[in-house]
Amino acid sequence: MTTRIPATLIPGDGIGPEIVDATLAALDALGAPFEWDTQIAGLEGVKVANDPLPPATLDSIRRTRLALKGPLETPSGGGYRSSNVRLREAFQLYANLRPARTLVPGGRFDNIDLVVVRENLEGLYIGHEHYVQIDDDPHAVAMATGINTRAGCRHILDFAFRHAIATGRKKVTIVHKANIMKALTGIFKETAEQMYEQTYKGRIAMDTVIVDACAMKLVLDPWQFDVLVTTNLFGDILSDLVAGLVGGLGMAPGANIGADAAIFEAVHGSAPDIAGLGKANPTALLLAAAMMLDHVGRSDLATRLRQAIDATLNVDQVRTGDLGGRAGTRAFTQALVARLQG
Repeated sequence: MTTRIPATLIPGDGIGPEIVDATLAALDALGAPFEWDTQIAGLEGVKVANDPLPPATLDSIRRTRLALKGPLETPSGGGYRSSNVRLREAFQLYANLRPARTLVPGGRFDNIDLVVVRENLEGLYIGHEHYVQIDDDPHAVAMATGINTRAGCRHILDFAFRHAIATGRKKVTIVHKANIMKALTGIFKETAEQMYEQTYKGRIAMDTVIVDACAMKLVLDPWQFDVLVTTNLFGDILSDLVAGLVGGLGMAPGANIGADAAIFEAVHGSAPDIAGLGKANPTALLLAAAMMLDHVGRSDLATRLRQAIDATLNVDQVRTGDLGGRAGTRAFTQALVARLQG
């Protein structure tokens, strides 16, 4: 009998419950070994528990050290602080892993197979911000402080090098802005070069690129890159750019990994405008579930899931509206489950 693996499940907001249901159907068809503890967060947490990240949800993840989550709604400007950011901080999920692979051929870019590794806890995302009042304008000046530490740089760079080597990658590219932000991102570039010389030289290739040049090169010739590793803000922007090369955020899974927990997610938003309409594309969360299976040592099941997704999209030609098809969430899920059971 397969050992059950406890895992926290957060359906999320908007289209979250729909794509989570689709993913659970696929995992059930696979015989995935997860034993789910369902919890709430985001807008649903506010509605039910008056807290966007209720203590019960945090307690569950502390116990399971593993979670699959749908998108959580975060208000722009005011309101409550991002539950996603709070989860990263609570469990010190220092590594954000964002693979991007072409699933539907024939787009502007083909045969894309890239990984963005983003530092998740430092930089400008630490949220040390404040306003300075001048005369009668309380928001006359806005200030933010970014912090990168040597230890934080080592954490994410070591993760990126080890992940690249373990998955058979050929090159790691360090993305920085050390020509201008000489201290804040200079420490990242400097640490990468030292670590490469001391530990990884001869095991994998490494190069460096300034972030703005990297953005240009990604849309001119993305095939020159393999694994990109960078600081928090740059990683947030570049990972969405890279998702655009393979069809958008509907195809983009993500993993947030730390020493004591790992949370897997679709990186797109909650899309409240299409919630409940049965139109949502569950592919990103399905791919996140495949990453979760890899993480727990079930790469056999992860490979079967990825192959079934590929076949559903390209052999059966069952695609949701965002990919130019006519299938709704339910029809796509049924086709995928049939593939997994066939």
